[in-house]
Amino acid sequence: MREAVERALEKVRPMLQADGGDVELVEVTQDGVVKVRLQGACGCCPMSVMTLKMGIERFIKREVPEVTEVVAV
Repeated sequence: MREAVERALEKVRPMLQADGGDVELVEVTQDGVVKVRLQGACGCCPMSVMTLKMGIERFIKREVPEVTEVVAV
């Protein structure tokens, strides 16, 4: 599942980088929780929770249905 999540993040990454941010995959747990670290402008942006849940999580769940949640660490 980790490889599928990595591929999904590669598709999301250009949108984040266009605004000066990025995302790093930290861990994918056995129960489908994806742990990521927001970097650059995304790390300190007040809208980062919205970006994480409505953008990154929504896209990853669509690409990898086994994912149950995406959380920032």
